Amino acid sequence: MANIAKVNDFKQLINTQDMFGRAKAACGTKEAARQFMASMLDLYESDSYLQGCDPIKVAIECYKAASLNLPLVKSLGYAYVVPYKNVPTFIIGYKGYIQLALRSGQYKCINADCIYEGEEITVDRLRGTFTIGGQKTGNKAIGYFAYFQLINGFERTHYMTVEQIQEYAKKYSKAYNSGPWQTEFDAMAKKTVLRQLLKYGPMSTEMQKAESMELQAAQNAARAEIDSSANQTVIDIDPIEVDEETGEITGTAPQEIGEPDF
Repeated sequence: MANIAKVNDFKQLINTQDMFGRAKAACGTKEAARQFMASMLDLYESDSYLQGCDPIKVAIECYKAASLNLPLVKSLGYAYVVPYKNVPTFIIGYKGYIQLALRSGQYKCINADCIYEGEEITVDRLRGTFTIGGQKTGNKAIGYFAYFQLINGFERTHYMTVEQIQEYAKKYSKAYNSGPWQTEFDAMAKKTVLRQLLKYGPMSTEMQKAESMELQAAQNAARAEIDSSANQTVIDIDPIEVDEETGEITGTAPQEIGEPDF
């Protein structure tokens, strides 16, 4: 349930001349800035966890979506701002990556989706692609794929089973046991295979910027994990490392006595 006082404070914050100026600079026009700020308010009002975060930091994370011209409407799935242990973090959805790729003008087709029970994958190792056969017999996903074809005809696919996705997420994501991985597993899995696939395609300036933001999101998660553990008994500390290519945590977080890692 929305905290009316906090929502009103956030509304006053984003309606200041300075905040509106930032929104206009990111969105390009006054009308686009007003629409974006309305979506910011809707997002904040609908998420009681975001209301527990620093409102200025929430606004800053929202502006990252505006800088990429991605809508902040949850139902669209292009971009989100989610709280990670009271740290607001901008997250790009798999649809957002598809949108950025198409905008580059170099991709003829790009897609990410599920493979369901009964369907089969036949891999063409020579071309780096595969075909989907068989007949869907249920709504349970057994794997996830991503595919693109460039304007010049080059095409490539990437496929991971559910088990491979789970193993990957547990290894690299500090937020695996909470948040989108638990509530929107399919969307996160599609994003994972898509990001792996895009290593083989051209990266526009916007796409590179998006990857940089993913790196920042991973660092936010690592810092939030450490801050939340500050009052725990720490028995060992290894350096936190972030893979610059994937934007995922590759180092080891502090091991604690008491609360389980999540």
